[in-house]
Amino acid sequence: MLIRSLSGVRGYVNSHFTPEISINYARALNEMLPKGVIMAGRDSRPSGEFIIIEMINEFNRLGRTVINCNIVPTPTIQFMVKNTEAVGGFIVTASHNPIEWNGLKFVRSDSTFFHPSECERLFKIVDLNEDYGSSVEKGLHWPENNAIQKHIISCVGLKTINLNRIRKKKFKIVVDAVNGAGSVALPQLLDSLGCDVIPLYCEPNGEFIRGTEPLPTNLVDLCNAVKKHQADAGFAIDPDADRLALVDEKGTPLGEEYTLVIAAEGYLEEIEDPEKFVVNLSTSLALEKLAETKGSAVERSAVGEINVVNKMNELGSNLGGEGNGGVILRESHLGRDSLVGAAMVLNRMSQGNQKLSQIFNSLPQYQIVKDKIKLEGINSDELIVKISKKFKNAQKNTIDGIKFIWEDRWVHLRKSNTEPILRIYAEAPDKIQAEELVKEVKSLI
Repeated sequence: MLIRSLSGVRGYVNSHFTPEISINYARALNEMLPKGVIMAGRDSRPSGEFIIIEMINEFNRLGRTVINCNIVPTPTIQFMVKNTEAVGGFIVTASHNPIEWNGLKFVRSDSTFFHPSECERLFKIVDLNEDYGSSVEKGLHWPENNAIQKHIISCVGLKTINLNRIRKKKFKIVVDAVNGAGSVALPQLLDSLGCDVIPLYCEPNGEFIRGTEPLPTNLVDLCNAVKKHQADAGFAIDPDADRLALVDEKGTPLGEEYTLVIAAEGYLEEIEDPEKFVVNLSTSLALEKLAETKGSAVERSAVGEINVVNKMNELGSNLGGEGNGGVILRESHLGRDSLVGAAMVLNRMSQGNQKLSQIFNSLPQYQIVKDKIKLEGINSDELIVKISKKFKNAQKNTIDGIKFIWEDRWVHLRKSNTEPILRIYAEAPDKIQAEELVKEVKSLI
């Protein structure tokens, strides 16, 4: 199986996304990016070593110089593109897919991911499978061994965090890096912030023992380690380290939705002016309700990181993200970044003497339920008409599927970009009420 989407491309490495196939993507990316140096990196999957070398060799054959950061977080590559002479880049990663998968994410010259139209054009070039011939002058393969350190220096120097105050707290943090791309970066960042770091699954070998996504069901070992070591918190990331999930000092997972909310609350305490945050349609109401109490506001975009980023640029927003644990801070770069998220969460924890559980409990409380249905034999347009009649008193948003909104709850339906399914997400003040919304939708099928 090979999946193409806004997030790039990914597939099984033994059949659909082999090192040989990745050469076509190198050729296409070479055509897409302006002349200049390309930044490259990968997550910790063993297959990534062969893929990145094949691609670099092809770029070199075409006359391109590539700076190879090797195993680094996806956001580190975006940071490096923004802060070097690079004209773009790529990351060899299948994100939260299992180890038998790999793939690519594509970075523009402005350090953001490719826009939908650019992905479409790149895939068309790949399908043409043309060999553009070797360059007269071969490009260079330039190893970069300090990318993580440069990224960390930037994170600890953010204007929106108080470095000295965080260091004085001497937080004890357990880090579950799922043996992925953040296995070195996140512990080193926390050490730079004066934390006592307890590593868990921090060997960058691609053995995703606990499950790839930092969901509560996958964080049992982290929760137990937090309690065992009497830590102040547990931080969990995904294989390419762009998402951050939190566990409080009691060993309770807080859910990915609240990473951005906690980061934003700390951010609002540090700035003087109101902010307009940007999140996608499926992100929790909690940030919206928090922003209202602080004289700020939330705008929503279609689902997908690049859609959030484009909306941030449109509005001049400085902070945004997605409810999957993705924090996007313009001051660093316009991409989800678990290192930035970790620094901002610690900053919020340092602003008083509250435990992380107390900070969480003081926030607006909502529960999201996620479900899906297969679209085989179902006319999705007719279904949406039925649901619209059912929820005729709700506010509607149609920028990405359809979302029905009330004061303290919502239900969002959208077709998957990668599977023949309809996703149904609902949020309410408690799980039972959210589940009722999903049941109402499914009862109309």
